[in-house]
Amino acid sequence: MGFYIFYAVAIVILILHFTGWLKRNNLEWIVLVLAAATFPAVIFLK
Repeated sequence: MGFYIFYAVAIVILILHFTGWLKRNNLEWIVLVLAAATFPAVIFLK
């Protein structure tokens, strides 16, 4: 279940990134956090 929640949050973050919302609000660092969290999420949540 946690893996699917992570997946949904990742999709929302990517949509916000590509629409430019994150850059306008100085939140681009969230994309880097998502990238760093992907490997542990796949290992521990699946």
